[in-house]
Amino acid sequence: MPLTAGGQGDVHHCDTCLNAPPPWVQGRAALVYKNTGRKLVLALKHGDRQEMAKPAGLWMANMMRGTLAADTLVVPVPLHWSRLLKRRYNQSALLARSVARKLDLPWCPDALVRTRRTLALEGMSREARFKMLDNAIKPHPRRGAQMLGKPVLLIDDVMTTGATLMACTQACQAAGSGSVRVLTLARAVKDA
Repeated sequence: MPLTAGGQGDVHHCDTCLNAPPPWVQGRAALVYKNTGRKLVLALKHGDRQEMAKPAGLWMANMMRGTLAADTLVVPVPLHWSRLLKRRYNQSALLARSVARKLDLPWCPDALVRTRRTLALEGMSREARFKMLDNAIKPHPRRGAQMLGKPVLLIDDVMTTGATLMACTQACQAAGSGSVRVLTLARAVKDA
């Protein structure tokens, strides 16, 4: 969740992370998922506005600049092949490529695979999302080995409950990755 400046050192934790620590070591988002932030994500994801990935990737890269090891592997959240066929592109892969280029990091667009088709998660409860993603994401049988011993930066367009990123983090760890960080274009937040 958005945090104000301050805290002890560079370690900041939102209430959600304090109550239920995620499996990643750091998570950041460039935008809040409402108003203009929501419009940008939806245009990229469903509006075929692929050209938006370059400037969005720059905003995201700026969130991580100076915090990553030089051998960090940038990995996008995967789409199931049937959704990729329908949409024609993976918006998370477009963002990951842009972030990797801006930070001069290696990236692997298919280090992870979605092994079964899942329903769209929008509107589902937190519990339903986690259940839907249980064992749905795995390391790629061949390219997943690129994560072995390396820190990973997972990229997605939006984080709501964190269920997708948790499933991806677990898959990275199953492949023997080093520490995992997550970076999204936007983060859904509850209105106060």
